[in-house]
Amino acid sequence: MRLPLFAAAALVASLAASQALAWGSTGHRLIGQLATEALPTALPAFLHTREASDAIGELAREPDRSRGAGQPHDADLDPGHFTDLTDQGKTLGGDPIAAMPRDKEAYEASLHTAGTTMNKGGFLFYNLIDGYQQLVKDFAYYRVETAVRKTWTDPAQLAWLTADLKLREAITIRDLGYWSHFVGDASMPMHVSIHYNGWGDYPNPNHYTQDKIHVPFEGPYVFANVTKAGVRDAMAPPAVCTEAIQVCVADYLQTTLATVEPTYRLWSQKGFAPKDPQDVAFVTGRVAAGAAALRDLVTKAWAQSEDGVVGYPGVTVKAVEAGAPVPFDMLYGAD
Repeated sequence: MRLPLFAAAALVASLAASQALAWGSTGHRLIGQLATEALPTALPAFLHTREASDAIGELAREPDRSRGAGQPHDADLDPGHFTDLTDQGKTLGGDPIAAMPRDKEAYEASLHTAGTTMNKGGFLFYNLIDGYQQLVKDFAYYRVETAVRKTWTDPAQLAWLTADLKLREAITIRDLGYWSHFVGDASMPMHVSIHYNGWGDYPNPNHYTQDKIHVPFEGPYVFANVTKAGVRDAMAPPAVCTEAIQVCVADYLQTTLATVEPTYRLWSQKGFAPKDPQDVAFVTGRVAAGAAALRDLVTKAWAQSEDGVVGYPGVTVKAVEAGAPVPFDMLYGAD
């Protein structure tokens, strides 16, 4: 029997993982805000403002708010919110999460061989890497433009640079905020599991529920029980992954996958009781894991951007910050 808290969610609780709103507005907003507020001071000053953390918190909701735009928009984007993994940490195509195909084309081929599709298997793994790489590029342009601002002298060129640097800040906040949604999705147990809305037609020796628990767990329960202070206190200390981003993302998803059974175990006991300390701590911890992961991935992206290349034929960030000249046309564009 479901608790009264979840009665209002009954009509939407049967939605598949590709249709559910992971963490709802409350959880995604908290993840975006708290990760931004916790960024190291070495990152750009424009990120250390109330305006930035608020904007990133709101943008974290955007991939869900854009749903219902029509087709092919929804069908093409919805699978990016999840990657279905077996209890053994393998995709529907049989690939271990620690050894994923190089890109979505190879991943799709693997799924087709297994008789399924990427729309069914989901591609959250690749969305996390794609958004990270975009952020590295955003940071690289920001670093180059910040550096050349100290050396250019032509007034017209400096005027363009000042305006473009402001635009770079806005683009970076937008890209970071939008991507933060998927980093948050990856901390939600049912977005990385074949058991995404009830245990399903799989071996079930522990008799875990077949109830459609996805939406009640991630939406109404978070809204009613999870607080900003609680999530902040539950965030792990900074621990930036030093491996390649593919390895970091695989480890993150594997860690979340390990929380699937605990989720079902807790639910089986009493259905996630309102204000229950154990239940609140568990759900708060999952939201906090998303915020901590986002904080650490943004920090990693900033560090990696030092080795980035911008423009054509290309100049390295490291060289520009060391004083290498940058022609105006390389940034403005000479077609």
